[in-house]
Amino acid sequence: MVSILSQYCINVTDIERSIGFWEGVVGIPLVSRTEIPNAKEAILQSPHGGSRMQLAQHDDQVGPIDMGSAMWKLYVNTDDCQALYDRAIAAGCESVFAPQRLDRWPVTMAYVKDFDGYLIEFVEYHEGTQPGVPDPKKVGP
Repeated sequence: MVSILSQYCINVTDIERSIGFWEGVVGIPLVSRTEIPNAKEAILQSPHGGSRMQLAQHDDQVGPIDMGSAMWKLYVNTDDCQALYDRAIAAGCESVFAPQRLDRWPVTMAYVKDFDGYLIEFVEYHEGTQPGVPDPKKVGP
């Protein structure tokens, strides 16, 4: 048996704003949209691989997303952590941790919170990614 993580879905309060962030700021293209009863959905995926992200805005959602304690953070691999962090802050995201090169691992990382409060970790690998993980520094735009 072979299993591969395909897609995950997060709730958002404004699907257009979230698409604008993930596609326009982070650079992950929108590949499809759909509407089902009581929800609008959008799927984004890099043409270079990795899992798909589905955004869902429920018509009956009132107020901020209840984060609970089940999800901690989303990871985004990038070829330029500082530039992506700067774009996210300019777009209005909240800074949690400015880009810093870590001693323990050969990466630069930063944290922001998006408009719905999701914690996002930007990671730039300096010695390549693990096998099976697309390396942003080895693929073209």
